[in-house]
Amino acid sequence: MNHYRQSIALFGFVIPSVIAIAVIVGAFMVKGRVSRTFDEKLSHFQGFEQNKLQALGLEAEISMKREHIEAWEALVSEETASTVTSNLREIEEGLPSKEFQKTAQDHPPAKKGFAGASAQNSSQIALAFRATFRSMQKALLDLESRMPQLQLQEMRIEPSPQSSSLNFQVTYTAWEK
Repeated sequence: MNHYRQSIALFGFVIPSVIAIAVIVGAFMVKGRVSRTFDEKLSHFQGFEQNKLQALGLEAEISMKREHIEAWEALVSEETASTVTSNLREIEEGLPSKEFQKTAQDHPPAKKGFAGASAQNSSQIALAFRATFRSMQKALLDLESRMPQLQLQEMRIEPSPQSSSLNFQVTYTAWEK
């Protein structure tokens, strides 16, 4: 029986114990990996849910402002030259002809200022007026209120040698679609 004692101890206790320990260690490793992936996926899901709620909130805010966005889109998609001309014509009708006269309107091809550095489509509008300061102030306020896509690039004011009015040279950048 002494001959079998070593074999019985090896095959009956040691090898099954080593296999059982290996299975237990493997199970803990798999459980740890599954727990990590579950935690990662749970955090991704929570982030997704939070982003979804934020997107729904933004969509609700945007839907309330959609009509304003559509109005802006319509303004920006209009042809700038004709819109400026028609708006200035309407503004001129509301001001005394002695106090406000448009003397020139030009569309320089070169982009200056912000327009030259921007990828956004734009055009330049150069306007010249002979007007009183008060009338010019009112006219520019009205023009910029009607066309908010205009950005003042340059303004020069000089005294007019012919009358008590001033000569104004105004350059705008008109942002377009």
